[in-house]
Amino acid sequence: MGRAGQPRSPAVAEAMQMVPRRDFLPPGLRDRAGQDVPLPIGHGATSSQPSTVAAMLRLLDVRPGDRVLDVGAGSGWTTALLARLVGASGSVVGVELEAPLAEEAEERVRRAGLRQASVRAAVPGVLGWPAGAPYDRVLVSAMASRWPQELVEQLVDGGLLLVPLDGRLVLARRRGTRVHRRQAPGWYRFVPLR
Repeated sequence: MGRAGQPRSPAVAEAMQMVPRRDFLPPGLRDRAGQDVPLPIGHGATSSQPSTVAAMLRLLDVRPGDRVLDVGAGSGWTTALLARLVGASGSVVGVELEAPLAEEAEERVRRAGLRQASVRAAVPGVLGWPAGAPYDRVLVSAMASRWPQELVEQLVDGGLLLVPLDGRLVLARRRGTRVHRRQAPGWYRFVPLR
C-alpha cells in the first residue's frame, strides 16, 4: 500500500475494488471489512489485512492468463482477487487446510461468478495442489518455518512463489533447478503453515 493506504498497482487496486472483502467474511465481521487488520474467520484462520494482501499481490505480479495456486485460501478472498487478476483466460486453485473453510470459500467464489477459480480442501500431508501443477504463480498466505521446496516444484520454469518465511515475505523465481530468492522489506505475521 502507498502512504495514503491505496495500492500502487492499478490492476491490484481494481481487483480489490471489484472483490470487496466484506463479501468474504462471516456475517458478524462484515462491518469491520474496511479495517486494515487481520480478522478471525474460524478454525484458527484469519482474513489478512488488506494492506498486506495488496503488498503480496503486487510482489507476485500476477498477469492475465496465468495459472495460480493460492495456498491457505481461508475465506476465498485472495482466491477471488487472484481470479480477477488472471482474468477469464487464466485459472486459480485455492487450497485450504480446514475443509469447512474450503467449502465456504468455494461457495463465495461461485457466488462472485468467478468460473476460473475454485477452492479445495487440502489433501492431508500434501502441501499445495500438485495435481494442477505447474503454476505460473504460487501465493502462500501462512507463515512457513522452513523453505517449502514442494511448492517450488509445482512452478513452471520462470514461475514465482511468494511465501512468508520467518516473519519476512520471500519472493522466489524458479530457473530450471535453481531458485533465486529475495526478501521484501518489512515484517509480517500470519497463522502458521502446517
